[in-house]
Amino acid sequence: QVQLVESGGGLVQAGDSLRLSCAASEPTFSVYIMGWFRQAPGKEREFVAAITWRGGTTYYADSVKGRFTISSDSAKNTVYLQMNSLKPEDTAVYSCAADSSPTTAFVYRESRYDYWGRGTQVTVSS
Repeated sequence: QVQLVESGGGLVQAGDSLRLSCAASEPTFSVYIMGWFRQAPGKEREFVAAITWRGGTTYYADSVKGRFTISSDSAKNTVYLQMNSLKPEDTAVYSCAADSSPTTAFVYRESRYDYWGRGTQVTVSS
């Protein structure tokens, strides 16, 4: 079973940058895609970005396209989320997720992901 641990959250000002990391435990050979989701207070969890573990194909929510970049380092079993030009509305708990299904269908749906981390808080002040 894959275990995921996020890190890198914190309190920043609008316009600043943060890089989140998601470290996956072994085994990762079964992982096909990894994603980042976020949940703001009082709101439902929403898709942020995803990447195929070996192919490197990326997917983004419209709200973060051009500001956030997802990447992976298979040697370190780690996925990153580089967040630039942060806005107060980016404030949320960010969680990473992994899935072994060999398809890119429904990458935006949290229900397709089998494994989840506990999340890391990102707070952006205005």
